[in-house]
Amino acid sequence: MPRSAPWWRSAVIYQVYIRSFADGDGDGVGDIAGLRARLPHLKALGVDAIWINPWYRSPMADHGYDVADFRDIDPLFGTLADAERLIEEAHAHGIRVIPDIVPNHTSDQHAWFRAALAAGPGSPERERYVFRPGRGPDGAQPPNDWVSCFGGPAWTRLPDGDWYLHLFAPQQPDLNWQHPEVRAEFESILRFWFGRGVDGFRIDVAHGLIKHPELPDLPPRAEPAVAGPLTRRDEVRRHLDHPHWDRDEVHEIYRAWRKVADEFPGDRSFVAEAWADTPERLAAYVRRDGLHTAFNFDFLMCGWDAKDLRAVIDDSLAMLGAVGAPATWVLSNHDVMRHPSRYGRSAARSWLANARYEPEGPLDLALGTRRARAAALLMLALPGGAYVYQGEELGLPEVEDLPESALQDPIWERSGHTDRGRDGCRVPIPWSGQAPPYGFGPADATPWLPQPADWAGLSVEAQTGDPASMLELYRTALRIRRDHAALGDGTMTWRDAPEGILSFSRDPGFACVVNLSAEPYALPGHSAVLLSSGPLANGVLEPDQAVWLAVDDTPDTP
Repeated sequence: MPRSAPWWRSAVIYQVYIRSFADGDGDGVGDIAGLRARLPHLKALGVDAIWINPWYRSPMADHGYDVADFRDIDPLFGTLADAERLIEEAHAHGIRVIPDIVPNHTSDQHAWFRAALAAGPGSPERERYVFRPGRGPDGAQPPNDWVSCFGGPAWTRLPDGDWYLHLFAPQQPDLNWQHPEVRAEFESILRFWFGRGVDGFRIDVAHGLIKHPELPDLPPRAEPAVAGPLTRRDEVRRHLDHPHWDRDEVHEIYRAWRKVADEFPGDRSFVAEAWADTPERLAAYVRRDGLHTAFNFDFLMCGWDAKDLRAVIDDSLAMLGAVGAPATWVLSNHDVMRHPSRYGRSAARSWLANARYEPEGPLDLALGTRRARAAALLMLALPGGAYVYQGEELGLPEVEDLPESALQDPIWERSGHTDRGRDGCRVPIPWSGQAPPYGFGPADATPWLPQPADWAGLSVEAQTGDPASMLELYRTALRIRRDHAALGDGTMTWRDAPEGILSFSRDPGFACVVNLSAEPYALPGHSAVLLSSGPLANGVLEPDQAVWLAVDDTPDTP
């Protein structure tokens, strides 16, 4: 793409789940000091930016997603001055910084919510949140039947009789985004951080800010269009007018946010965590006067199946391209099972938006890792930007055997101990050494989640310099991606290939081939192999492998 194009159209952004990245002060929890010390790793990896999960002052009921003060850093992670130094040092390394912003809710310890509790029913302070009287003659029933994403009802009753809405934990009361003070406050928060040099924001629950004004009950579960289990189309029909997800009115908020970002130099940008039921609905978030990019959860949720992946890629590029936005691609994040463990189940598997992934069948980690290597080359070859979740470059699997006594995700408690939550993808990553804490922090510090005893071979130290390692695969792929004129934002052309093979070219002179079939595949004509996810023998691509090729021409679309 042209070098003058905005950086975010092609960026590879590394997600830092700060609690689990690096512990600089020895308390067992990752922090800003640890992140600053590991910036050379991120520079060597070759990423363009880091997205940092919430570091704001918080009681940590949801590990920082319950924010008590959006203009300060929680002491667990450091100070505001530490954050400012991090931004400066990251920029010196050529790495941009994108913090999380959490606009759907605050902590119940936020000054606004404490004032609302003190002021009582019907007060102006309560209008900043979603308070309602209950149903029934004595108001003892919740205002509607909405459920929390963490399990249980989405309403909590106060001693004074009012109920308040929390789509997540009770400690996370939802804000009322119809209130002008709420909108003005968040625009002020954006300016506060833009003024300190951040390059953009990742918007948590971007699709959830606006609720139906009448707060109606949830729509009835859709009946299948034909006999049999619910299809994705059935689920889409159910959510076309959902009372609290992906409502059209949310885009007015983001048009205002875009104007705030445009006040500052340097191509400041937003990425939306927006769960939408169709590519068309997702594209609405990234129209030219709205947000810049949005996570592509359809790609993340797709199983290891060539036909399904091609359909997701085509739909994503078509719908996002129609509004002038680049696609983004992501394989893992802090809310889902790590993809080597998803891909390590033999059956192709996908799941629906806002549904928890539940693995089926025994784990074949060797298979999952082989597919993860191939998926990385597929993702990094596609047009647009990409996100890498910390530890993904090390090939870390999900930790599926954490003892119940170690689980800390609020989902575990809210589900009545039936859903183990997301801790398995949040285990602190290994840096060096032969035993926990693997250089995550001082040797005598105990990480906040236990690390497996067999992770020594997955550490940064162990993989550095090993050409067969996942880390060196990512380093090489990101170097080629940065240097090759065909990669980053732009277009692609599918090439003729048999069933089970994804093959496409990018101009000038690049092709990617991924074998998702059960049979070896003879590589098409090429002038050189740029990178392969596994060994190549006699010009044959084995199942669950991918390759980048230098080619002499770009064939027409078949």
